[in-house]
Amino acid sequence: MNTLKSVVTASLLVAMSVPALAQSTGKSSTTSQTTTKHRAAARKTAPKQDATAAQIQALRQEMQAQIDELKQQLADRDAKLQATQTSVQTAQEQTAETNAKLQSIVAESQSNKESLDTLQSKVTDMVATTSGLSNTLITTQANLRESVESPTTLHYKGITITPVAFFAFETVWRSRSLASDVNTPFNSTPYMGAGMAHVSELNFSGRQSRVGALFEGNTGPFKLSGYVEADFLSAGATSNENQSNSYTLRQRQIWGQAATQGGFAVTGGQMWSLVTETKKSTDNRTENLPMTIDAQYHVGFSWARQPAIRFQQKIGKWTAAASLEQAEYIYSASNSPNNFFIGSAGTGGGLYNLTANYSNNVAPDVVVKGTYDGKLGHFEAGGIARWFRDRYYPNGVGGTGSSAGAVNDTKTGGGFFANIRMPATKYLDVGVHMMTGTGVGRYGTSTLPDITVHPDGTLAPIKSDQGLISLEAHPMPKLDIFGYAGGEYAQRTTYRNASGVLVGYAPVSGNNAGCNVETLPTAAGNGLAGSAPYGPGTPANCLGATRAVIEGTAGITYRLYSNPRFGRLQYQVQYSYLTREAWTGQGGAPKGTNNMVFTGMRYYIP
Repeated sequence: MNTLKSVVTASLLVAMSVPALAQSTGKSSTTSQTTTKHRAAARKTAPKQDATAAQIQALRQEMQAQIDELKQQLADRDAKLQATQTSVQTAQEQTAETNAKLQSIVAESQSNKESLDTLQSKVTDMVATTSGLSNTLITTQANLRESVESPTTLHYKGITITPVAFFAFETVWRSRSLASDVNTPFNSTPYMGAGMAHVSELNFSGRQSRVGALFEGNTGPFKLSGYVEADFLSAGATSNENQSNSYTLRQRQIWGQAATQGGFAVTGGQMWSLVTETKKSTDNRTENLPMTIDAQYHVGFSWARQPAIRFQQKIGKWTAAASLEQAEYIYSASNSPNNFFIGSAGTGGGLYNLTANYSNNVAPDVVVKGTYDGKLGHFEAGGIARWFRDRYYPNGVGGTGSSAGAVNDTKTGGGFFANIRMPATKYLDVGVHMMTGTGVGRYGTSTLPDITVHPDGTLAPIKSDQGLISLEAHPMPKLDIFGYAGGEYAQRTTYRNASGVLVGYAPVSGNNAGCNVETLPTAAGNGLAGSAPYGPGTPANCLGATRAVIEGTAGITYRLYSNPRFGRLQYQVQYSYLTREAWTGQGGAPKGTNNMVFTGMRYYIP
């Protein structure tokens, strides 16, 4: 900057000197006339002019040097400026390139961020999935370990096998002996004229212990099931209680089933009758049995276990079912003719009991039932149809006469039944059962008669009714309290023959005079069954045809221990009061009563 100032100053001085010299020269030419005059004077001033010219020349040289230096500086500056411009342009290009790269990086970063977010989301999902898989794996391992160490089912090929069993110790005390185990023959409760009515009995038993298994195979389109269940409430020819107390294994249920995914099922084999109340739909193995220890259950409870084939179809909460079931007749009559028969004792080699009677059935019992399962409870209603056949001989009476004209005669019976089971409160369930009809006494637990006979030898179904009210409370998870009241009734059914004698069930002319008069035991015997000293007296002159059997029960079940791996241990106590009332006859209407106390301890496998 100082150099530039010096150059500018020198230039101004030169510029100022040049006009002055020009002015001086112009004056000399215009005044040439006076040149001579002044020549002498000029000669005197010449040295001064030469000195000035020399100064100017020196000044010019100096200025030229400065100008050259300035040009050099300007050239250097231009070179530097050019270089700077080149650098700036390069920088701008680099900046543009950098900006482009930066924008690309920003765009890529945004894309990477989105990818990162997506990746992070996937990672989060993967972590969650991995955690879920880990938990599932842990659960699966635990379940596998549990299934290996404590399997609930066994596996054979494609079949799962679920064992079912309980092991029981039970006792029964009755104020009037029935010479019976833990099952009570209700219709055999003795009148006061029987010697057994004056002694009590106390029996221990383990025979109601049960073993069985459920077999299941799922083919996809349909499910196959088979079930077997047995106990020891059966006696063989050598069974006794003298030492080994050996009794025989008895089939309770043995059946097979095929069920489709559409709710249709067909079941065949020995099973609970469709008359029996169920807890769910009409499904096998959901039978709603009284909670009693008594193996004969409770008066008023309608049931049977017998061979049958059952068809059922579920539609939502509704189920319709029908079954064809093994028929059998229970017969009772007074003053009956002997010109007919309904069956015979079992035949040797026929696999029936040689000491039991079997009816000649013309058709199976047909049972139909519909059920509904809803929030209010379980409801069911149904009907039963039965056919009773005998062969009678109109021309043969008292074993005399002719068999000519022998005819098979069939009578029809049947009835209606209904069951309701509802939760009254959170802790109390209420049940009502009823069955009414003709020829349906066999389906009551007291096994009152189905049929009697007309004077001509043809059969007559007997009207009967059965009813049961149940209360089952669950105040605590370990405790159940139950109470039942039930009754069964058989109607008097009689007909007068040609001689004026009443024939049939419970004729009013029947002799009941000795029902309450105790008789002596059998006078002689050899100690065999039914002979002295095992021959208590039985009432003489006592028809005692049962009109009604009534029972009331209260009891508790306490589960001392329950574990899904180790099973359940429970205790039960039951008290029942039983009444057997007879139809009025000659001598009145006898009545038998019994107090019964049951206790039980059972261990159920898980």
